[in-house]
Amino acid sequence: MQIQRGKKAAPRRVLLYGQHGVGKSTWAANAPKPIFLDVEDGLADLDCDKTNVLSTFGDVVSAVSWLVSNDHDYRTCVLDTADWLEQLVWKAVAEKANKSHIEDIGYGKGYAMASTQWDFLLAGFDALRNRRGMHVIVLAHAAVVKFQSPETDAYDRYEPALHKLASRSLQEWADEVLFASFRVFTRKEDQGFNRERAVGVGSGERYVRTQESAAVAAKNRLGLPVELPFTWDAYAAYLPKATAKAVQVEAVQGATLPVEPGNIAGLVVDGSSKVSA
Repeated sequence: MQIQRGKKAAPRRVLLYGQHGVGKSTWAANAPKPIFLDVEDGLADLDCDKTNVLSTFGDVVSAVSWLVSNDHDYRTCVLDTADWLEQLVWKAVAEKANKSHIEDIGYGKGYAMASTQWDFLLAGFDALRNRRGMHVIVLAHAAVVKFQSPETDAYDRYEPALHKLASRSLQEWADEVLFASFRVFTRKEDQGFNRERAVGVGSGERYVRTQESAAVAAKNRLGLPVELPFTWDAYAAYLPKATAKAVQVEAVQGATLPVEPGNIAGLVVDGSSKVSA
């Protein structure tokens, strides 16, 4: 057993989700030397390196496998987006079970099977991080969901637009869960006859929330302020200095990521989002 003291700089695992059109892909494009795994087919107007459109879960696995096992100078892997990939995961699970749709598997079993596939993919992302020294950014859209609190009545808040099992796995895996949105205020408008209505007012300012609140699911391990300007540089200012430059790692030759869970470039999935050497 080895005992380590103090902080250990490492590439970041980021789950960035937010409102449609807020600029999630643009934010990620400003990370160090990114390569986008294009699942959503929405990157045509963004000046970035990207894969062809990945239309199956196996395509995504193959792309991660290539990044793990081949020499390249990419320093950030960006998945765009997780909620579009979820549809491919569900399709793969249904096809394996000889069903038309994941719901046809019954009793929530299909979603549990899908969760295993997510854990498998996250193990591949960790191989990129640990063996290739790459940041990993997972982008997702936001949804308003009913949050069931054991201490209060249920209330609405923003969370990633994913099934609850996938969302939980991704949030546990990530070092930072960031919520991006437009800043909006409300003002009262008199409608006459002693009636008022709330009117949203916004300046177009975009910002990111970094900590859990009643309104959003978020977290960070960097001691970030509650809010940051929505730029990569504002976030990167808080990164440990060692991750500001590419981490020198030995290439993993011949490593592959099979579509079925199992051995992944020397890592073994233990049934959760955690992996062991």
